[in-house]
Amino acid sequence: MRYWLMKSEPSEVSIDDLAAAPGQSVAWFGVRNYLARNYMRDQMRVGDGVLFYHSSCADPGVAGICQVSKPAYPDETQFDPDSKYHDPKATRDAPIWDCVEVEYVATFPHFVAMDRIRAEPALADMMLLRRGMRLSVQPVTEAEYEAIVALGQTPPPELPKPAKPARSAKPAKPSKAAKPARAAKPARAAKPARSARSAKPAKPGRSSRSARTEPRHAARPARATAGKPARRTRRGAK
Repeated sequence: MRYWLMKSEPSEVSIDDLAAAPGQSVAWFGVRNYLARNYMRDQMRVGDGVLFYHSSCADPGVAGICQVSKPAYPDETQFDPDSKYHDPKATRDAPIWDCVEVEYVATFPHFVAMDRIRAEPALADMMLLRRGMRLSVQPVTEAEYEAIVALGQTPPPELPKPAKPARSAKPAKPSKAAKPARAAKPARAAKPARSARSAKPAKPGRSSRSARTEPRHAARPARATAGKPARRTRRGAK
């Protein structure tokens, strides 16, 4: 008994499609690589264990297991002009491509994604992990087959929750530029101080009464008249 890994695009045939197919069996058509064809034609036997691998999808990995239910025979799609797998060089008398039939066995409770396969030490030498390996049909060892079946029964380890990123401090608002100080108004030239009153020409005025020494009504000088005695003043002595 041999063990194999076979790739299928889930958009074309998934493990669920195999489980829902009549008799839970499908032909593994569309293989167009000579080495993969040779594995099916020359080495596969009924009862061989197969890891059903979902490829060319967002989350590639092993979804379950199936087994070979019918040995190799010519792949009908090579003769169909409407099929994307048509090969104009192939004829009924000289077919080029073969296929086998597989039947459903089980879907894993836990999908075995590529990161789990890479992290498993027992699978370090698996052909699937070799750089540039794109072969759609690959042999696996019994130990590799059993290791992946065991992973399919085991829930993946919980990844630590990523720490919440610290909130970045809000950038400080740029301070408003200070308004330029208004230029001080030039000081008004001081008015020349007024000089003392003496500097201002005084208006000619009457002298104060206290300064008067003469009587308010000075006696008028008597008119000298010939032959007439002079009149006495108003305030003359009586």
